[in-house]
Amino acid sequence: MSSDPQNSRLPVLAVVVPCYNESQALPHTLPVLLEILNSLHQLQLASEHSYILCVDDGSKDDTWQVIEKFHAINPRVKGIALAHNRGHQYALLAGLMTVRGHCEAAVTIDADLQDDPNAIIEMMHKFREGKEIIYGVRSSRQSDTAFKRNTAHAFYSFQKAMGLETVYDHADYRLMSNRAIDLLSEYGESNMFLRGIVPLIGLENDIVTYERKQRVAGVSKYPLTKMLSFSIDGITSFSAQPMRWIFITGLVIFLLTILVGLYVLVSHFFIHHTSPGWTSLMLSIWGLGSLILMAIGIVGEYIGKIFTEVKNRPRFAVKDKLWD
Repeated sequence: MSSDPQNSRLPVLAVVVPCYNESQALPHTLPVLLEILNSLHQLQLASEHSYILCVDDGSKDDTWQVIEKFHAINPRVKGIALAHNRGHQYALLAGLMTVRGHCEAAVTIDADLQDDPNAIIEMMHKFREGKEIIYGVRSSRQSDTAFKRNTAHAFYSFQKAMGLETVYDHADYRLMSNRAIDLLSEYGESNMFLRGIVPLIGLENDIVTYERKQRVAGVSKYPLTKMLSFSIDGITSFSAQPMRWIFITGLVIFLLTILVGLYVLVSHFFIHHTSPGWTSLMLSIWGLGSLILMAIGIVGEYIGKIFTEVKNRPRFAVKDKLWD
């Protein structure tokens, strides 16, 4: 650390960047983030010892070689390489656990820079005011397609209905104090959904809004299938509502069955009109069959989560590390 007393009081900021096949984006991203760190130091918001940690999530391209090249030029660019691809949430967790105790605050931001990095400056202002978790929240979704915009809003609404404490229009762009990271480390589940876990920490928090941009390079790593899988993981990791809905649906069907049974008995004994209809029979078979399969599938999701948790395997393994 510098011997300058004023500089020694400035907090060290770590910028955690999860990377999967981002060799095209990083040459654009890292200079921008380094410039942000320089600006923060000039504004007396962060120490000159602040740094960037790139987390290579088992990339199949030259991502790690790009990180090594930048680290050789500027040791403020650090890196860890996971032994194999674990997914975005685990890469974020690995980065946060690595910088834990080596910074006063950490910002997580994706390598594509769709999340405006200039918002980090406002986050640090709020951090210096005493906020310990600051969420980056999109000010609008005008840059999205109508389909993505509507499905995203439906997803957030569904999460709220399921009882999840998520921040609307917030992804994983956030600042966390070292104390918040310490508390996060106490959450030991294997099924990671940070957007649901971080709000449970409960420290002083705030939001910063920003306009989302186009990718600086490369292609999106979150197609519709991955987004759907991510949504299911988030809901089943934090809410038992779907199973409760199964019970309620079954109860409603049971009550309808009683009414249908009364109708059949009355028809048999008084109206003598008991000929079964092909349409009603087929609708009953297919309707009940699909409900049963859906119920088994939902219960299976929870059993799969239990299966993963009880094995208690390590959530990630670090293969290589660049840390001077």
